Amino acid sequence: MKEIDVNNVKTKQVLNKKQLRAEIKQRRRNLTLKEIEDFSIQISNLIINLPIWEYSFYHTFLSIKSLKEVNTEPLLAILSGKDKNIVISKTNFEARTMSHILLQDNTILKLNPQNIPEPENGIKISIKQIEVVFIPLMAFDRLGNRIGYGMGFYDIFLKKCPKNTLKIGLSFFEAEDFIIENNLDDVSLDYCVTPNQVYFFN
Repeated sequence: MKEIDVNNVKTKQVLNKKQLRAEIKQRRRNLTLKEIEDFSIQISNLIINLPIWEYSFYHTFLSIKSLKEVNTEPLLAILSGKDKNIVISKTNFEARTMSHILLQDNTILKLNPQNIPEPENGIKISIKQIEVVFIPLMAFDRLGNRIGYGMGFYDIFLKKCPKNTLKIGLSFFEAEDFIIENNLDDVSLDYCVTPNQVYFFN
């Protein structure tokens, strides 16, 4: 696990989110399906070694294949094998909110209009119960700042989570060397896992 020395982070340049999103989208488009599968398995194998397994409720995203996100199927298999409660989300785009549903064997998943796999219905879980969150992201820096898709769903969700909820980003790419511009609504990561290493942010 790699601990980040704040003194070594380059602070002279702050990366613009819009510019970085465009760059990461292009880098993702260049990934082959085999690379996505291999990298996703490598990320999951590193997650196994994190000191996070004493908890009960784990929230994860279901991958949007058209956006070439990290495939969370290997992670779901790990969580299921450890007999954890797996929580997934259903998105209300008009209200910009997410409801949180317990994933069960009989849960029916369907693609919403934005191609996000979501549960049709199920047992709702309170945000206060969620102890670990695996977060999709576009990019992150060496201070734990992250860039999502710009809609703010995860920022709203994470701010409502208990303060001690662990926030773990999953990324195909390594940390940016320059600081990502941040605002008061942004919530930083505790960890980020890439195919090659784990970043831990104090």
